[in-house]
This record gives sequence, structure tokens and C-alpha cells, in this order.
Amino acid sequence: MGTRLPYLNQIMAEKSDPNSKLIAENRRARFDYFIERDLECGIMLLGSEVKSLRTGQSNIAESYASVEGGELWLINSYIAAYKQAGVFGHEERRHRKLLVSKKELARLWQAIGREGMTLVPLAMYFNDKGRVKIKIGVAKGKKAADKRETEAKRDWNRQKQRLLKQS
Repeated sequence: MGTRLPYLNQIMAEKSDPNSKLIAENRRARFDYFIERDLECGIMLLGSEVKSLRTGQSNIAESYASVEGGELWLINSYIAAYKQAGVFGHEERRHRKLLVSKKELARLWQAIGREGMTLVPLAMYFNDKGRVKIKIGVAKGKKAADKRETEAKRDWNRQKQRLLKQS
């Protein structure tokens, strides 16, 4: 049994990849929306935007995704200007194109149009290949009562964990 432990530690060490890193997370989205399903998208960025993201200067809290002209766009996301880019920099709050298949785009368009759903960015991260990916949630808005119920459940779970920890 003692001989297996180093092997297990080696496997665990391989799973943590230095390239994959969380850039920005929209923590408010799960509070404000019921997330029906999520989807990983690529995003078209300029070089200065990628450099800025590597320093961790971005925010997706007030952003949303929209289908316009047969393409999926990320609107109102903030990526700080990269100072070393000089005149070759980028606009901080420009529309950024998201990359999804045509089949998935049709599914998203249908969810927005017919079912009244919203596309909310949940997280932006570097994947294991070092590419920027964004996780989009297909969501339905919560009412004030639903938000109170979610908060009450969260508080009860915390209290339950404290009680179990004390026992």
C-alpha cells in the first residue's frame, strides 16, 4: 500500500496544468439566473488583449452574449488596455466574436428567440493549450423571491456544515 502513494501523487501532479488558468468569473450570474446549460466557446482576440488577459486584467460581470447577423458576440466585456502595445492597442469594451458551430448557434438563437432565455458569460479562462475560452450559460432570469430562496438554501447549507464540523 505504501508503494502506491507516490504513484497516486504523480497522477495528481499531472492533472494540474500550468497553462490552464481562470481569468475572470461572473459569480453574480448564478445568483441572478437559473443556468439551464452551459457551453464552451472560443473567442476572437487581438494580441494586446491576450497579453492583458495574461496579467489578469478583465471583467465579465456586466457582459452578455447575443446573436447578431448570424454570429455570436460577447458584448460589454472589459479587457484592460495593454500599456506596452502603444498605438497598436485595443478598445477596452469592444464587441468580441465568439466561436461556436453553426448547429450550436442555431440552438442558441432558438433558445433566445422562442424560449426567452439569456446568454450569460460564466467564466473566462485559458485552456490546457493556452487558448482563451469562455463558458456561456443559457439562463432564465430569477425573480426576487427565487433569489431569497437561493440565499436561504445557501445559508442553511453553511449552518449545516458548521454543525457537522463541531460534532
